[in-house]
Amino acid sequence: MNIETPTAIQASSIPILLEGRDIIAQAQTGSGKTLAFGLPIIERIDPQRRHVQALILTPTRELARQVGDVLSQLGRAGGIKVTLLYGGVGYGSQEQALVGGAQVVVGTPGRVLDHIKRRNLRLGDLHMLVLDEADEMLDRGFAPDVERIISMTPRSRQTALFSATTPSWVEQIAAKHLQDPEIVKSNDEDGSEPDIEHVVMEVYREDKFQTLLRLLNEPTEGATLVFGRTKRGVQNLGRRLKAAGYRVAVLEGNLNQAQRDRALDSFRSGRVPILVATNVAARGLDIVHIERVINFELPETHELFTHRVGRTARMGRPGRAITLVSAVDLPKWQSIERGLGMRLPRLSADGRTVQAAPPQPAASRGWRRSRWSRRRAVA
Repeated sequence: MNIETPTAIQASSIPILLEGRDIIAQAQTGSGKTLAFGLPIIERIDPQRRHVQALILTPTRELARQVGDVLSQLGRAGGIKVTLLYGGVGYGSQEQALVGGAQVVVGTPGRVLDHIKRRNLRLGDLHMLVLDEADEMLDRGFAPDVERIISMTPRSRQTALFSATTPSWVEQIAAKHLQDPEIVKSNDEDGSEPDIEHVVMEVYREDKFQTLLRLLNEPTEGATLVFGRTKRGVQNLGRRLKAAGYRVAVLEGNLNQAQRDRALDSFRSGRVPILVATNVAARGLDIVHIERVINFELPETHELFTHRVGRTARMGRPGRAITLVSAVDLPKWQSIERGLGMRLPRLSADGRTVQAAPPQPAASRGWRRSRWSRRRAVA
């Protein structure tokens, strides 16, 4: 694969995992987390034993495919079989792969649990479990299925949690499932943050779409990923952009697997330069040529903001993250900035720099409300 020098997270994690110890690992997006757990998995698989020895759980089908592709490349020379289990497609080929002696399974919790219930997947001999994007896997949405899966694995297994963000509650919950884990938090080798130019643009809510069009009309060398909040909103935004003449793909959870694959493949190949997506594209999506991320609508948390903007500036490349904020978004945006522990550069709709007030309670909120009112009155 022409990879010779490990990234910081790989150098820190691989020795721990090769020793068979549990780990909680946090590293920036694009820092090589998949190889950090993938290489030890392949090293520790016994190719002579035709049963599932390692299980990697991911929150999305897209991430499962991406991780599965990497592990398949790593294991091909040693004859190690990697199988993907995710929804939106039939059970037949997945069942056949399991019967055929899959040794590594990569999947989403719901479909993995389905195969366990159907007795297609047996985890009695599992010796390595990885939760990729662990903060989401242990959150309320996935937690029940993940807990059921974990309960069906041997207590002697090795467990690894990997994510770009690890809130404190992750470590608390992990205490139930890991044995004396090593905690690794790593930046890139030079200790720097990803090279992302952040811009926050204050716009009137009714002007957001026109602002987005202006941004999309700017010349760029790479692709643009636009994030919306809801499945329906993303579909509507995609239709409006197509009607305006833009080449756009849409990715959201209500699409069937063939539609999701087509959208992602057209964007990944460069045939379509704009992808409009929900948070399904916020995690693990590794497309090097994404030059810009535009938050058309705000995410719910600062962790999700980190994951979204991490889709750009991959593998040492620079990138831009543009966030559109209307007056009604300001309380949520202040909360995101507090979670990030920083203020990001803010511009008015006409490009003027706006002086940010301290993210402190009532006074600053009142100041912002009055300033928005004055601007609206002038307009």
